[in-house]
This record gives sequence, C-alpha cells and structure tokens, in this order.
Amino acid sequence: MMIVDAQIHIWAKGTPSAHHRQEPYSMDQALVGMDVAGVDRAVIHPVMWDPDSNELAVEAARAHPDRFAILGWFYLDRPESRALVDTWKNRPGMLGLRFYFNEPHMQSWPTDGTLDWLWPAAERAGLPVALAAAAFLPVVGQIAERHPGLRLIVDHMGVPRATKGEASYRNLPQLIALARHPNIAVKVTGQAGYAEDRYPFRSIHPHLRQVYDAFGPQRMFWGTDITRMPCSWRQCVTLFTEELPWLTGHDLELVMGRAFCEWIGWKLPER
Repeated sequence: MMIVDAQIHIWAKGTPSAHHRQEPYSMDQALVGMDVAGVDRAVIHPVMWDPDSNELAVEAARAHPDRFAILGWFYLDRPESRALVDTWKNRPGMLGLRFYFNEPHMQSWPTDGTLDWLWPAAERAGLPVALAAAAFLPVVGQIAERHPGLRLIVDHMGVPRATKGEASYRNLPQLIALARHPNIAVKVTGQAGYAEDRYPFRSIHPHLRQVYDAFGPQRMFWGTDITRMPCSWRQCVTLFTEELPWLTGHDLELVMGRAFCEWIGWKLPER
C-alpha cells in the first residue's frame, strides 16, 4: 500500500507558529522520518513564516520527485500575484495551492471579496486549492457551487486552531454539510494533536468515522502535519492502518494516499 502524507512543512528560518516545533525542519529530516515511518510520499505545504519556503519545497521536489510534491502559496494581496496562477504548475513539484489566514488583516479575505478573483483563476488553471477554513466553512460550499470545476480541500477537518478535546470538533456539522459538493474533499491531518488522550487517541475515532461516512474514502485524505504531532510519524500511520476497524481494504488504500494523489494530479506509480 502506498502511503502519502497529505501535509508536511519544511523551513529554514523564521518564527514558526507556537504549536509547531520551533527549530528549522529540513528536507533531509523529513526523508529520514518518512523512511522510518514507512511513508512513501509527502505533500509539502510551504509556510508563511519562512518567505523562501516555496523555493525550499521546489528544491526538495526537484531532488526527489518521487517523494515530494507541493501545494504552494503566494501573497494574495499583491496584484502581481494574479499573473502567477496560469503558470504555477510549471515549477517543479507544484500541483496546487494552499492558503491559511493567520494574521488579523487576512481573516476577512475569504468573506469580503478580496479572494473573488482567485477561485475562477484556479478553476481555469486546474489548480486544486487547500484552505484552513475553520472560520468560514459555509463560504467554502458557496465557492464550490459557483465553481464546480475547482477542486477544494478543507484542512484538518475544519478544526479551529489551538483547540483541544471535544471543543475541537464544534465545526463538524458545518463540515459534514459540505459533503454534498462533489468538488470538496477533506484532509484528516493533524488530528492526534487535538486529542487529550494518548495513542491510539480513541476519543477522535468517532469524528473520523463521521467524516468517512459523509465524504467517503475518495475524498478523505490521511496526513500528519508532523512538526506539531504529539506522537511519532509511525503512530500517525498505524492510527489509521491498525486502529480503525471500519477502514480496510481498498478504502484504506484510498485514504492513505491514492485518493489524494488522484485529487491533486500527482501521477501514481505503475502497479
């Protein structure tokens, strides 16, 4: 079974978000961790705290095209960024986009019209877009409806940042409501970081099952966000491959990587 981590970060400088490790995390460190855990591929999400993180990711994808692909970012409030969309995939490893809105001045962008240009542009260019959308999940549904050719991905099951325990899943009804849009998928990344119990994190199993039942294995993507996990990379894998009795066979294979590769257009290896 091919295992693909749907979200990791690498960076060389800057001040990481408080919930991530505070030291730089390199391509080489990621490769070692992947090999130990049995992870075949990973999709790098460059970070905004290191302004050169897109370039780091491109270097990784160029050096190891069979191991890394990228959902990159650009400055959404700069007019010159609009010209980047149509040629975005020309960069090594770039398969799509990922945006999060952590600064106060960014938080209104998804709802105030600032991003209205992005959705048709990404749809036209065939770029999937992942979003840290916990604060605007209903808007994601509106975008999906207006742009049926645009593939959207909700990060981390729509869990709000810096939450723990059951409070982390207060948005789950809004997320489940999005399942009716066939062009919306969900990354079930980072979930161990929200649990208050220890591995195998049984408190989160019912929430994972709800997402599986709503979106199905073709629109539910395993991953870690490993630099903020409270457990090993291998345990993040076995949480899904060994601890969820309802996830087996071809469905498990889809969730653990094949479905995500298909969603973002990362060519699958020959069987």
